[in-house]
Parts: sequence; C-alpha cells; structure tokens
Amino acid sequence: MARPYRSVLYIPAANARAMEKARGLAADAIIFDLEDAVAPDAKPAARAALAEALAQDYGPRARIVRINALTSAWGEDDARACADLPADAVLIPKVDGPADLDRVAALIPDTPLWAMMETPLGMLNAAAIAAHPRLQGMVMGTNDLAKELGSRTRPDRLPMMAALGLCLLAAKAHGIVIVDGVFNAFKDEDGLRAECEQGRDMGFDGKTLIHPAQLDIANAAFAPTEDEIALARRQIEAFEAAGAQGQGVAVVDGRIVENLHVDTARQTLDRARAIAELAQ
Repeated sequence: MARPYRSVLYIPAANARAMEKARGLAADAIIFDLEDAVAPDAKPAARAALAEALAQDYGPRARIVRINALTSAWGEDDARACADLPADAVLIPKVDGPADLDRVAALIPDTPLWAMMETPLGMLNAAAIAAHPRLQGMVMGTNDLAKELGSRTRPDRLPMMAALGLCLLAAKAHGIVIVDGVFNAFKDEDGLRAECEQGRDMGFDGKTLIHPAQLDIANAAFAPTEDEIALARRQIEAFEAAGAQGQGVAVVDGRIVENLHVDTARQTLDRARAIAELAQ
C-alpha cells in the first residue's frame, strides 16, 4: 500500500520551534529545508539543528531533507550530513538532468533521492530524470520555474501546463511520486482549493505547502471522497458479479465497467485505507 503524499509541508531547518511543532501537524510529509528558507550565514547551524530534530519521533510523516545544490558552498556538506540522518529522502534542488542525481547519489549511498523540477532544462530532461534508479519522487518548483520562464501568474496556471504535464508524464511512466508546486497566497483558501483540485484532476499525488493553515484543504483535495469510495466498491462488486456469470464487463450508473476501471477502483480503496492508517 503506497504511502500518501497529499500534503508536503516545507519547514525551515533553521527554525527549531517550527520543526518541533511539525511533529504534531496533519502533514503526510515534511520537507526540512536547508536551501531557500535558510540564510547563508545560518546554514551550518541549520544543518546541526536538523540533526537534532530528526532524532525525534515524527510518527508516520515522511521526512524529506532539501539540501543546497552541490554547486553552492554548502551542498556537499549537506549531502554528507544526510548520509547519517534518519531521513526518508533527500531532495535535490534545480535538477537539470540525471548527472545532478549521480553526483548526490555518490555522496549518499542509501537514502532515496527526490528531484526539484524547477528549470527549463529539467523540464526537457524530465523523462531521463524520472528514470534514474535512485529517484523516488519529484517536486514541482513552480516559483523558480516561473522566474526562469518570465511567465505571469494566472489562476488557471496556463503558463505552467506544459511543464506540469511533462513532469507528470515522466513520473507516472516510471512509477514515482510527484507533488505539485506551492500556492503562495496562503490566506486565500478558495484559490488554494481550486489549485489543489486542478492538481488532483491532473494526477498529482499531492501538493507542497508553505503554511500549516493549508494542510486541511490539501489533505481533503487529494483524498478520495466518500462518493468516490462508494462508487469504487460498487464497481468492484458489479464486475465480480458479472464475471461470475461469464461476462467480461458490467454496468454501473449507466456506464461500462471494465478491467481498467476495476484497477482504478482498487487503487482508490487502497489509497483510502492508507490515509485512514495515517490518522490512527
């Protein structure tokens, strides 16, 4: 049963209080950020504070550490430190191609890698990046990508669609996790809900978040609804009943149900069970 990644919350590794508070938040995963959220002169101290924080129990929440790029003054030290940390994954910023993953993989032998997808070159190399044997997840870095593209912010995210689609296709082709970019206006609940629903409709596994106030909306948007769960059960029951009568298809609510629909229905129920287990 796959671990849910409905809500993936960024926490600055320089903020000990925020890291402590995150232990009780309803986030499926936490990104402990050593990169953008930490000032240059605070990075060594943040690395040490992160080691202390990760010694604590974060329950079922996935622990992901975003390091600085290896081209920076702090990246190699971050990577070497992560080799000894109890993290579930290491997130690499500004991945342009598989070679960026190779360099980090050489410094961190065992921990799964995730890639920030936030550069035009990364978009063009998304399939090759997703195919890397150590990669288990992708995170859309839509703010950095918008800066690189010189695009405007629109509620429909039309300027982002090509990039979102390329990375989504690459992740799904290789069976890895992919989470959508952040929504910056954290007090705009309607805007966040709309963007979460758009991402869920596209096929993203969840959304990265910048504030705990965004958690409930993301968790609801990326979870199966009661109606979806009920429909999944009815589809499975109808298909199994049809099969017992020697038929290859069933009909539910006036729609044909075939093998592929039953596979989707079972995935829906598995996802609902995994989410329920997180809440226990």
